[in-house]
Amino acid sequence: MDWLEQELKNALERKAPSPDFAERVRRRTRGDGFRTALWPQRWLAAAAALLVLAGAGMGYRQYQGNQARQQVMLAFRIAGAKVNHIQAQVKERMR
Repeated sequence: MDWLEQELKNALERKAPSPDFAERVRRRTRGDGFRTALWPQRWLAAAAALLVLAGAGMGYRQYQGNQARQQVMLAFRIAGAKVNHIQAQVKERMR
């Protein structure tokens, strides 16, 4: 038998549980264990993620609003320049 087979045999052989095994199982099934202790942390992490997503969404909406405002202002400037150009041509032809 080579060394790998021997290592596998040792790793997979039957072993007696630790003395506190039964108490740990009881504690976990009652809800006093590790899993129950993580619930508040999981809820806090989920709430934090939700707040980050909501903040990012609001920031993106504000960005979109600023982009729209800039486009409207550009359109007004272009329209104003065209109106001024047309008024100048009308005044010139009226002379």
